[in-house]
Amino acid sequence: MTERATDQTGLPDTMPETMAAIEIREPGGPEALRPAMRPVPQPGAGEVLIRVAAAGVNRPDVMQRRGLYPPPAGASDLPGLEVSGTIVALGEGVTRWRRGDRVCALLAGGGYAEYAAAPEGQCLPVPDGVALEDAAALPETFFTVWSNLFERGYAAPGETVLVHGGTSGIGTTAIQLGRAFGLNVIVTCGTDEKCRIAEKIGANAAINYRSEDFVARVRELTDERGVDVVLDMIGGDYVPKNLSLLANDGRHVSIAVQRGNRTEIKLFDIMTRRLVLTGSTLRARSVAFKTALAESLGRDVWPLFASGKLKPVIDSRFALRDAARAHERMEESAHVGKIVLEMGARR
Repeated sequence: MTERATDQTGLPDTMPETMAAIEIREPGGPEALRPAMRPVPQPGAGEVLIRVAAAGVNRPDVMQRRGLYPPPAGASDLPGLEVSGTIVALGEGVTRWRRGDRVCALLAGGGYAEYAAAPEGQCLPVPDGVALEDAAALPETFFTVWSNLFERGYAAPGETVLVHGGTSGIGTTAIQLGRAFGLNVIVTCGTDEKCRIAEKIGANAAINYRSEDFVARVRELTDERGVDVVLDMIGGDYVPKNLSLLANDGRHVSIAVQRGNRTEIKLFDIMTRRLVLTGSTLRARSVAFKTALAESLGRDVWPLFASGKLKPVIDSRFALRDAARAHERMEESAHVGKIVLEMGARR
């Protein structure tokens, strides 16, 4: 095997033409994820090419695999919304990064592969004290929680927030960010063991929604006052329950609809208690929006990793070729924190 020439960064002067990737041949179960060889993407203007060390696995990937969440126009058809790795090539006009920089990046698609292109503004440096592969677990959940809990939900120090799915990637991130920024965080989980783990991570209280009425328990925990913000990924019949738990001027932020897209609410109750109902999706937002969000995270959140206030919570690791097993793990809903795909020896 002939070795390729390298430059002062230790990176090869030329990139391979093809790469290993995971395709969705047709909508379906985890078996729909199939290994394939794809051309290595070329970074466009304002983009960088990342040699991927690891990719995060998220529920939107599962929805895409099922045919329920197609990628935005112009995005890669490969699943994968976040990666970590090393920048190996720069598109025209890139000024923020150099070849050899270690980054994690938010993508609109294409993460389940050995190489991925990303807008330069959607990359952040691998935080001090965080392993390169572990950094793949950061972008999707930190961008989502920061944007929705703090920027849309206006969560402020001393306020109480309710987060459903306390041991999911979103939940563990919300617990850590809430603790770091002075929030009282109440979460719901599906088992007593998960409740104990959530409290160990930093939740002020964790409620087993299978064995307790979470509405009654939250009222008890807040002395009937209620919470200031609900971060909800459940939707459906949870929404009116959540609204009943909001204090006056409370904010309800929807980020997913696992129990359905429809519900019935009382508008007059919203009016008299001055409640705010909002929500967002991240994948289809503009590069400019995501760049501004990355800048905010880099300024206000990323330094907290070095101090030990934040850290990735990794549930399990799978080789890229075992992406189907990683999706099975996610759909079992037994995971705590993030699931990552690692490129292994070829990274």
